[in-house]
Amino acid sequence: MLYFLSFLSDGGDGYNLFRYITFRAGGAFFTALIIFFMFGKYSINFLKRLQKEGQPIRKDGPKEHIIKKAGTPTMGGVIILLAVTVSTILWARLDNQYVWIILFVTFSFGFIGLVDDYIKVVKQSYGGLSGRLRLVFGFTVAFIAVYFIQIQHLDDLSKSLALPIFKDHLVFMGVLFFPFAMLVIVGSANAVNLTDGLDGLAIMPVIIAGASLGIIAYIVGRADYSSYLDVHYIRGSGEILIFSSALIGSGLGFLWYNAPPAAVFMGDTGSLSLGSALGCIAVSIKHELVLFIIGGLFVIETLSVIIQVLFFKITGKRVFLMAPIHHHFEKLGWSESQIVIRFWIIAVILAALGMATLKLR
Repeated sequence: MLYFLSFLSDGGDGYNLFRYITFRAGGAFFTALIIFFMFGKYSINFLKRLQKEGQPIRKDGPKEHIIKKAGTPTMGGVIILLAVTVSTILWARLDNQYVWIILFVTFSFGFIGLVDDYIKVVKQSYGGLSGRLRLVFGFTVAFIAVYFIQIQHLDDLSKSLALPIFKDHLVFMGVLFFPFAMLVIVGSANAVNLTDGLDGLAIMPVIIAGASLGIIAYIVGRADYSSYLDVHYIRGSGEILIFSSALIGSGLGFLWYNAPPAAVFMGDTGSLSLGSALGCIAVSIKHELVLFIIGGLFVIETLSVIIQVLFFKITGKRVFLMAPIHHHFEKLGWSESQIVIRFWIIAVILAALGMATLKLR
């Protein structure tokens, strides 16, 4: 919205700053952060009064969770959605289709999570919305997003998979690209959801992944940078950095209240919306495979659940003491802060490896 102030510029005044994506990205970051600090405490108090008993805790989980986390309100993702949306609309170019597609996906998955959280809080049941309904709605939203993303991509990029490290190499997938890209978005949403099991565990890796993807989006959105690094140029993708910056700002604001001991949980409202946003960004900038590296922590958490379920069905035994894997380390005696900080370190390392693929060509 504020981008249009640049039309008032004669080329050498303050209005000219609004032409620059980096300036507006900084504005989106601070706007989201300020929104969270202005309304975060009041929103949390409102959620406490609304929910009374807070988010239900898994009975088969670590006993410390039942003691320490019972009564903590959930649906904190609503505040994240508010901060991200307002900041993005305020600072991004509203004629950019990527911005609207990502906002659509983020809000749609946030709605799925909100319904799921509401059912959990009202019924005080850990089950929530049925998995089948979540998948049907999620894949429907993902299909719509992928369809419009393909319209934005040039013919040589449409329905093709870009391979990291290999210079200018594309694998044409045809109609198979649709289910693949849909799986990236839905899988990313559920992977972040599985990771969100400890105070502060999910939000920092989301911030790290969002920052990495935002930088890549800015690079591939510039013809000069993409040419120098031999990555595919995607016109208009630089505006995604505005969304990523808003995500970072709101994420840090949320972490202020989600740090141990958490005053609020993001709930499925937050984890599904943020995870789907990461997947949608990756599909938009043709870095789906790089997302598996940058978001490797989420991949590890998801694989631990898949391995645990499959191995138990086949042998009747468990590979891990508890899944997702962060609970396994809790059972081994690691403190919550040890797990969270060490997983953050892993997230940083994986993000650095993912970013390195830009130069290894």
